[in-house]
Formats: sequence, structure tokens, C-alpha cells
Amino acid sequence: MSYSLMLSFLLFFMGLSACSLQTQTDGQENKLHNNEEHYIIPGISHGLIQSPINILSNEKHDTKKHQITLHFQDEIKAVENLGHTVQLDFSKGSTISSDGMSYEFKQMHFHTPSEHLIDGMTFPMEMHIVNYAPPATENDIPHYLVIAVLFKMGKKNEFISEFLTQIPKQSHNTQKLEKGRVKLHDLFNDDLSNELKSYYHYRGSLTTPPYTETVNWFVLKHIIEASPEQIRAINDIEGDNARHIQAVYGRHID
Repeated sequence: MSYSLMLSFLLFFMGLSACSLQTQTDGQENKLHNNEEHYIIPGISHGLIQSPINILSNEKHDTKKHQITLHFQDEIKAVENLGHTVQLDFSKGSTISSDGMSYEFKQMHFHTPSEHLIDGMTFPMEMHIVNYAPPATENDIPHYLVIAVLFKMGKKNEFISEFLTQIPKQSHNTQKLEKGRVKLHDLFNDDLSNELKSYYHYRGSLTTPPYTETVNWFVLKHIIEASPEQIRAINDIEGDNARHIQAVYGRHID
């Protein structure tokens, strides 16, 4: 076989290989872009004050800076299986005020594992108590005050036991709760107002779409215990639903 003919065959097969590789690459990219479940990795596409973050406990924190006023009835009316999280809904009437703004208690939900880190340490579960303030003007957007509660493995948690068996087995279903069956007080064995005397505070965002950057975060320093079985039961329902930590970009944590 002549040299020129061999060279022609070699170039031909190299071209086929390149086309095949490009097709595989395109297919992988399309699969990634079409996968709605993939993580949103840290970046600036959603803004510069995103959540969650890694909190450094040795920094100076002034917990007296934010005046918090509670009007809390501790009435939880329903538990929901949303597929991606377990959510408890508050009855209307409870409010929390801070920094001149009043918010209504709306719901609390879980993330497994935790979203916030303390000194680089993650926890097996985190609960968000979400409080909502509607837009003040036509051009405004909603504002939120979110209380984050971190969990570590330990003894059985009375509060979780009160609703765990009531969670609907099918996703996107709601189970109404008898009045007084589930009490947030049982989570802390104390009043929420006392728990809010020790926290890490910073300004950030929602950790789920649309990642709105109007959130006052209060991450409680008190780490709550729950049994491995309770944490696993919630994770079995919602899966691993924690967002990656985001860059601080010079924000102050007080």
C-alpha cells in the first residue's frame, strides 16, 4: 500500500473518531442541561449575597444588635410531603419583628444534610422556620426572616415524633393535624424567644429557586438532638436536598 493511501485512511479514521467524540460530548451536555435535579454550584449568577454559607464561630458576633419581638401562638395545622422536603404549616396569627420589619410565620421545612456549616462542619439535618413579609410597594419584592435550626444525632426528639407518623406517604399530599398535636415548644423544651438570644445572623438568600436575596438569617447556636432513625426517616422522604455553600463575599456575620 502506498504511503499516500495509508495517510488518507489514517485521516479518514481520525475524522470519524473526532465526530464520535463530539457527539458524545454534546449528548452529555444536553443531558446535564435537561436534568432539573442537578446541583446549582456556587457562583455569581444569582447574586453576591447567596445562602447557605460556612459560619466561623470564632468571629465576633453581637447578638444584641437585632431587637426581636415575638407574637407566637405555636399552632401547627398541617404536615406536607412535597417530594423534595417535609413541611409543617403554621396557622395564621403568629408574627416576628426584627430591624423595623414584621413577618408572619408561614412554614418550616427540613434539609438533609444541613445547608449551613459551622467551622466547616456539616450536620445531618437542618430545619428552616420561614417567616414572610409581603412586598411593601408595587415595585418591591417579598422579604423573609428565616430561623435555621441544626440537628445532630442523639436521643429521640419529641417534637419530630409528634408529626413523623403523620407525614403522607405519597408526595404532594397534605395531612391536617389536630390542634395542639404538634408544638414547636417541644423542640426546644423552652420558649422560642429564649432560643433567639443566641444565634449567628447574616443577610442572604433563599436556598431554593428563585434564590431571592432578601433574607434575614438567624442560625441558632443551640444544636438540637434527633435520633438516627428520625433523621433517616425524613431523608428517605426528601432525599439529599441541601444546596452547596456559597461565597461570603465580605459579608459580616453578627
